[in-house]
Amino acid sequence: MAKSIMQTDVECYVTHSRINLHKHHIFYGTANRKKSEKWGCWVYLTAEYHNMSDHGVHFDKELDLRLKRECQERFEALYGHDTFMMVFNKNYLGDVDG
Repeated sequence: MAKSIMQTDVECYVTHSRINLHKHHIFYGTANRKKSEKWGCWVYLTAEYHNMSDHGVHFDKELDLRLKRECQERFEALYGHDTFMMVFNKNYLGDVDG
């Protein structure tokens, strides 16, 4: 398991709580989940912000896109835009519909 490129502390990325944490792969789906794991594109979220409420990332398009954009920015700062596009094949920055 690669370390997260998004955070160093074991706490919810949104609330900073350390209780009832789930690991969220930012780019999900079968292929992208594995890539997210390999490249450290994941964060801890409380169950509420992961998938146990309407405002969880799996149901809240704005939160989902926010995490994807922040992760792409961090990834590109580390490895560059070309590498991001080679790995994930989609640009989440700018005017995108998610």
